[in-house]
Amino acid sequence: MTHRRHDPEVCGVTAAIAVIEGKWKTTLLWQLESGPWRPAELRRRLPGLSEKVLTQALREMEADGLVHREVYDVLPPKTVYSLTDFGRDLAEALGPLSDWGHRRLDRMAGARSVS
Repeated sequence: MTHRRHDPEVCGVTAAIAVIEGKWKTTLLWQLESGPWRPAELRRRLPGLSEKVLTQALREMEADGLVHREVYDVLPPKTVYSLTDFGRDLAEALGPLSDWGHRRLDRMAGARSVS
């Protein structure tokens, strides 16, 4: 069975969402837009994100070509993650969706204040 992120017969939006689905991937994209980060720094910036989930998300994002993993040959070992050009393209494409989400939140807040 072909996963929907690799299925050429699937809608493009569905294929894109399959790459960013999950609780943390869009947040990680957003963090990595500001520059390279070490995993421990990402965990400190994202309370509630476990080391296991972070590692899994970053590996999936690396496999999808969104992030680059750089391992430095030093002691202790140092690993840094950054966005690839393809990852930056996705982050840029998500900008209008983020704007829409903020407008939705503002609209919901306005509806609650009227009630």
